[in-house]
Amino acid sequence: MARIALRNVRALGRHGADPGERDREQPFDIDLVAELDTSVAELSDELSDTLDYAALHRRLVMVVSRTSFTLLERLARELLDEVFEDRRVQFAQLTIAKPAILAGATPSVTLERRR
Repeated sequence: MARIALRNVRALGRHGADPGERDREQPFDIDLVAELDTSVAELSDELSDTLDYAALHRRLVMVVSRTSFTLLERLARELLDEVFEDRRVQFAQLTIAKPAILAGATPSVTLERRR
């Protein structure tokens, strides 16, 4: 089992519980660690045999930009659903943070899922 990480993904979206938060785009930061068997890719040297992190990056950004939820927990669940579209992923830990919302503090939510 190997771990593939995608850190510091910046996406703009309209999510939040407070009045006005969903009226304008704001930044969200995503960190992801996914576990999967990479033994085939280790021998084949073929991108199709592993998790394509560039394609995953695009999909995560798309989920943040095209949805609108009140809670980070709900957004994190949608993002994990996207990660688990790849049947090879056995475990994932995803943290989503909202860096521009509280003066001097960054709230975040971390979810984990195992297949």
